[in-house]
This record gives sequence, C-alpha cells and structure tokens, in this order.
Amino acid sequence: MATVDPGPRGGLPPQAYETLPGDQYRPYVGAREQILEFTPRAVLIGAVLGIVFGAANAYLGLRVGLTVSASIPAAVMAVAIFRIWGGTILESNMVQTVGSAGESLAAGVIFTLPALFLWAREDPAILVSVTQITVIALFGGMLGVLFMIPLRSYLISREHGKLPYPEGTACAEVQVAGDVGGGKARLLFAGLGVGAVYQALANPRGLSLWNESPAAPLPGKAQIGGDFTPELLGVGFIIGPRIATIMFSGSALAWLILIPVINAWGGNDVVYPATVPMAELGSGEIWSNYIRYVGAGAVAFGGIATLAKSLPTMVESFKLGLGGIGRGGGATSRTQRDLSMRFVFTLAPLLAVALWLWPGVPVNLLGAVLIVLFSFFFVTVSSRIVGLIGSSSNPVSGMTIAALLLTSLIWVGLGLNDGTAASKVAVLAVGAVVCISAAIAGDTSQDLKTGFLLGATPRSQQIGELIGVITSAAVMGGVLIVLNESYGIGGAELAAPQANLMKLVVDGVLADTLPWMFVIVGMALAAVVEFGLRLPSLAFAVGLYLPVSLMTPIFVGGMMRRALTRRFSADGGGERLAEQRERGVLFGSGLIAGAALVGVLIGGAIYVVTQVTGDPSRAAQWILGHDWYAGLFPGFSELVGTLIFAGLCLLLWRAANSGGTREA
Repeated sequence: MATVDPGPRGGLPPQAYETLPGDQYRPYVGAREQILEFTPRAVLIGAVLGIVFGAANAYLGLRVGLTVSASIPAAVMAVAIFRIWGGTILESNMVQTVGSAGESLAAGVIFTLPALFLWAREDPAILVSVTQITVIALFGGMLGVLFMIPLRSYLISREHGKLPYPEGTACAEVQVAGDVGGGKARLLFAGLGVGAVYQALANPRGLSLWNESPAAPLPGKAQIGGDFTPELLGVGFIIGPRIATIMFSGSALAWLILIPVINAWGGNDVVYPATVPMAELGSGEIWSNYIRYVGAGAVAFGGIATLAKSLPTMVESFKLGLGGIGRGGGATSRTQRDLSMRFVFTLAPLLAVALWLWPGVPVNLLGAVLIVLFSFFFVTVSSRIVGLIGSSSNPVSGMTIAALLLTSLIWVGLGLNDGTAASKVAVLAVGAVVCISAAIAGDTSQDLKTGFLLGATPRSQQIGELIGVITSAAVMGGVLIVLNESYGIGGAELAAPQANLMKLVVDGVLADTLPWMFVIVGMALAAVVEFGLRLPSLAFAVGLYLPVSLMTPIFVGGMMRRALTRRFSADGGGERLAEQRERGVLFGSGLIAGAALVGVLIGGAIYVVTQVTGDPSRAAQWILGHDWYAGLFPGFSELVGTLIFAGLCLLLWRAANSGGTREA
C-alpha cells in the first residue's frame, strides 16, 4: 500500500477537497507506483457483490420505486475482505468498482423493463424472455460505460474540486481509512443479519409470524397504515427527514384527502376508467383506478421540471463534454490512461446495430440511431449532474420520460405507430437503453472519481465497469422472471411504480388512452408544490403515486435521522454528527440489503418449488402464519406487528448512537 501522508483528516490528502487542476493533485497511490490492482480475485469478488446488490436493488426498486447506492457498502465490504485476506487498496477499489455496477444496472432495468410484464398480461402477443431483458440491459450498460470514457479526463480530472462527486469521495475516504473499515464492516453486516432475519420471519410468503402491514380504515374510504419492513425503514434513514417528509405528505394527501374526495364526487356513478359504480370501490380500487393516474401526472411533471431546472447545467455539460473529448488521451501517466477513443467509437455504433439486428428486440434503424444520440446526450448530462449533487439526486426518471416522449412523438409523427405490440416494445426499448446508460454513467463517474483520488488506473477501472455490467446483466433477466413468477410484478407486493409510469407514458402517447383529467390534476398539484411551495415536486409526486403504507415506515426512518441530527448538533460537534450519521447509514444499508436479499431468496424458493411440483400451493407449505393469535382481541395482530417494528427502530437507533461517549 502507498506510504503517502494522509493529511490531518486521517484520510485523503487535503488536496482532495481543494479546487485545483487535476494534474496537480497527488493521489494516495502515486502515479509511478506499481501495486496490485486488476487481479482475478478482485474482479471475481466484485462481480459476486455486483450480482448480489443488483438482485437486492431489483427487489427494492420494484417494491418502492427507489434504489440505494451500493458504492459505500461495497467499499466497506471490500476493505473488510482484504483486511482478512491481505490485499492492496487498489484491489479493494477494483472490488467496489465492479460491485457497484450491479446496483446501477438494476436501477435502470427496474425503472423501465418491468413494463413488458405489465403489457404481457394485457396482450398475449408480448412475450418476455430472459434473453430479451439481458440484451437490453447489457447494451444499455455498456453504452453508459463507453460514453463516459471520453468525458473522464475533463469531468473527473480537469474539473477537480469544482465537481465534488460526493459518493465517489466518500468511497475513497472509506478505503483510505482501512484501520476503521473493519468496525464499519461489522456494523453493516449486523444490519444485514437483522434485516434478513426480520424478512424471513415476517414476509407474507416466508414464515409470516406477524402482520407486517397493519392498516386502519378511516371515514370516507380514507386509510392509514404501514408496511413495517427493514428495507423501508433503512431507506427513510438514508434519504433523510426532508425528502421522507415530502414523500409522506404526497401519500397522505392521496390516501387521506383525495380518495375521500373522489369517492364523494363519484357517488353512485361509473367514472372512467373504472367499470363499476364508485360506491362499490374500496380504497385500494380507487387508488388503482384514479390515484395512480394523478400520481403519474405528478411524477411526469416533477421529472420534467427537475430536468428543466438542470437545463443550464445540461447544456453546459454537453458543450464542455464535447469540447473535452479525447483531451489527454495520449497521456502516458498510469493514472491518466483510458481505453482508446477508437475502441469507444467503434464499439458503440456496433452495439446499436447489433440491437437493431437482434430478433428478440423490435428496434428498427431509426430506433438504433435514437439510442446512440439520446444515450450520449444523457450520459454527458448524468455524469456532470452526479458530480454536483450526487447519484441519489440524479433525475434519471425525468431523462427517461423525456426520451420516451420524444421517441413516441417521433413514432407517431413519422407514421411508425401501427398500433401493434411491437411499436410499444420498440419505443420502450429505446427509453430502457437510455435509462440504463444514464444510470450506469452516474455510477461510473463516481467510481472514476474514487479512483482518481486513490491513484487507480482509469483503463483498469473502465474494464472493471464493463465486466460488472456484463455479469450483472447476465442474471438480471432471471431475477425479474423469478420475481414476476413468485410475487407478480405490478401487484400489491411489487408495485413497480416507475415502470408503471413508463408504461402509462408510452400507452398514453401512442394510443391516447390516458384519463387526462386525473393526469392534469396530478400535474397541477406538482406545479403548486414546485412553484408555490418551492419544494422538490418529484419527491412529492413519488409519494403521491405510491401507497401510504410504503411511505409511513420511510417517514419514520427519516424522523429518526432528524432526531439523531438534533441530538448531536446540540453537542456542537460536526465531526461527531457525521460519524454517528454514517454509522446509522451503514446499519440502515445492511437492513436494506439483508431484507431485500431474503425477499429475492424467498421469491426464488417459490419459483423453484412451483416449477418442480407444478403445484403453487406447495410453495406455501412453510408459512406458519399469525391467524392463530390475531383474533385474541380486536387489533391484536396490528399491535404485535407495530411493537416488533418499534423494536427494529430501537436497534437502528442504538446502532446510530453507538461508538460514542454518550448513552444510546
């Protein structure tokens, strides 16, 4: 490992946080030092972590419409592994580089491609296969990595200090602070174990020992409740109180106000798109028939508004990115060595042509051209935006909506929309590749920033990113098929909110079937939040679109983060607060990973048992259930589930408060 003075922070050199030309920055491992980096064990461990985090985030994203960055957990796990086996910091960085690709690929995939399963239920002509999903995921991921390569020298090196790349810098700090990494890893694994056990015991398709989704009906068909699960609590703690509160307010508006208003307005009439009188609809049916269209309008407005606010940055990024292409490409320094531009601009068009010629994806030549143009544009945009505000705030959904709207309008304008299933799938394929490439580009940018600070070889990292994309894409199709067969994508357990929205956009433009009145109401509500209240409308819109039961535990997690902040802010110690917050985030990340992984395993067990026996009821033989005590007195089942969730909250609170001098 490099013997570089880590500076007074006990981590990276102080220049890591200063604005200066990249060629003046002295990385943790010097450019002339030759230590192990791109090794078989690092690539193999990274690929395994990428597959695991990709599967877990696929489940989480389909459930709540959000994914959680795997970069920091992967970095912590890599440090822990190489502290045991012995390895260099650049090997550890390679593990994190390859491993984090799975999460970003999963985000791009689950935001778009589950729409194929939703269409398949409506039209038997649409067939969804593992190969189809794998090919789209693979091509989108590879384009995201390739188009980031010519931008690296400018965005990562020349703009050092101006673009902080927060997750990338945090990952570098974690890896440099290897002496603390072991303790951090234990905290992450503790959360993972708690989340896994909780999920196995409470999941309705697992042992189902208690009711994890208590709910209380209110007058006018309003409803309040919560899906009290580890992954949602962890998400709330990580995203923080502001976003959690805004999301919960959107959901509360829908379930406590809009549903009663729509119910009273409809009365005994049949209101499109429902086919029965309003009086006969329950809360969930009103949400399904009306609120989700209100939410779709709000999400569309919020996504496009977010994109519009970023327009000056986007235009500047695109111009500067084009101007910076290839500069420094002839550098001989190890820390400035990229894959060649000839490789990039040869392989990218070949990928587009291959997608055009692939029989399982109905993309014509125009679609292939649009894929290349939109992907390059939004990769440039995504790479710069995440450098300013971080990957978690990257408006990938807004970019995808914009790409789908433009593609759909082009299809209609040129008369390519023949009303067949192939037209819808072709438009979605363009949007899916763009979405995946933008998501991967954001991750690649953060990883390259980590490597820049540590002194990694960009060329090796870029090859590692491509390997991570290939290995994760190879299993992503199978993961979605298993989750669909076991849970049902688009159902109550895996609502797939983002993919539902993309489906509504494509259907609405191509077939003009949207109930526009409800869509416009949602857009108006989002406009009030965006311009009247000056709050991020996209977070509000996601809450409006999703059931309140999902938002309640996220809100609880956000409030716990707020309580932690107030507790340690009172001590006047910014560093202490940052340390305790990081401990809570690591434990929360473990909760998410453990619960999501067990959710995937349960889904896999259901799928295997059903396929082997041919009897779906055999997949329920391990469910013990909680009906035997639920009737002891009214509300007992809901009370038990709430109390156990309170215990889970206590564990998270103690983890976040541990390691200090004060009592937790």
